[in-house]
Amino acid sequence: MMKIAAIAALVGSAAAFAPAPAGKASVALNAEMSKSLPFLTNPKNTDGLIGSVGFDPLGWSDMWDIKWLQEAEIKHGRVSMLATVGFVTSQFYTLPMFTDLHQDDSNAVPSAIGMSAMMQIVFFAGAEEWRTNNGKITMENMFEDPARVPGDLGWGTDRLIGKSEEEINKLKLQEIKNGRLAMLAIGGMIHHNFVTGEPLL
Repeated sequence: MMKIAAIAALVGSAAAFAPAPAGKASVALNAEMSKSLPFLTNPKNTDGLIGSVGFDPLGWSDMWDIKWLQEAEIKHGRVSMLATVGFVTSQFYTLPMFTDLHQDDSNAVPSAIGMSAMMQIVFFAGAEEWRTNNGKITMENMFEDPARVPGDLGWGTDRLIGKSEEEINKLKLQEIKNGRLAMLAIGGMIHHNFVTGEPLL
C-alpha cells in the first residue's frame, strides 16, 4: 500500500512538469491572429471582404465604417493607377497647347501650370464626387442606403453582364491588388524624382 502511494505521488509530481497539450485554446488563439501580420490579432471587421488579408495595424476598421474605408481604398487605388500612367506619359508627351509648359520632371508640373490649374483639378474632382454620390459624401451619410456597394459608381457594369459571382469577385480582386500596387508605385516615382533630382526615365 505504501509503495502504491509513493508511485502515485511521483507520477503526480512528474505530470506537473509535463508540457501542456496543444488543445482547442491554442487553435483558437492562432485563428485570431492576422494572416498578414501574425503578431497582431485579426481585424474581425475585415473578414470576408474581397482582397482582405487581415491587414489593419492601426485598428481603423474598429473605429470607422468599413464601407467608407473600402470606398477610400478603391478610389485611391483608381487615382493612383491613373497617376502612374500620367506621371510617365507627361515626361515624353505634352498636349500641343501646353508645349511651353513641358517639364521632364513630373514633380515640377504643378509649379509650371500654377495654382489656378491645380485648383481646377481639385474642383472638378470634388464636383464629380458630389455627383456620383448624390451629394452624400460624408462618412455619416454616404452609405445610408444599405444596397450601396463601395466603389460601385455604375461605370463599366456592362462588362459584368453574364459573369458568375466568382468571375466578378476575381475582377474586383484584380482591381484592388492593382490599385494597391499603384499606390506604392506612384509614391516611389514621386520620391525617386525628389531624391535624385532627375526625371523618372
